[in-house]
Amino acid sequence: MVLFVILGVIAAVLIALLTGYNGLVRLRNKVNEAFATMDVLLKKRFDLIPSLVEVVKGYARHESDVLQEVTRLRSTASRGAQLKGEVKISDALKGLFVVAEAYPDLKANGNFLKLQDQLVRMEDEISLSRRYYNGSVREYNNRCQLFPMNLIASLFGFKPMPMFSVDSDDERRAVNVNI
Repeated sequence: MVLFVILGVIAAVLIALLTGYNGLVRLRNKVNEAFATMDVLLKKRFDLIPSLVEVVKGYARHESDVLQEVTRLRSTASRGAQLKGEVKISDALKGLFVVAEAYPDLKANGNFLKLQDQLVRMEDEISLSRRYYNGSVREYNNRCQLFPMNLIASLFGFKPMPMFSVDSDDERRAVNVNI
């Protein structure tokens, strides 16, 4: 009888370990999927930038500082740096649209309007993607840090993951655009 109780306890502990481990793996994969989705959206946005810059260049030859900054930020963004640099790119693109406001012909240009619309939709998708990523990270981190799952997480080397966040106070402030 005692043997059955001991075997039952061992079986319960093994089932709890397996269930906990598999749950953590599922959540970690969900976080990785969310990051990959955000990464794909950022890549799509980066691919739109050269077309947008070329359209604006035709109208705003003397606004080269803004155009060069957008191009520089795009070219220096690597896969690992995209999340850090994407806020800077968003700000640079806002500057590009401020330049476009000074050119009524550009604002009416079909190619520019199409690219601008695509970029706005892309920014919305990126925003939703960041929220999904942060929600996935929160769920994973909670599971890694709450008892008793934290014991399983530490046993198998699961570590909390960082959320996407804006690092500087300048980036947190609302953008003031005066035209």
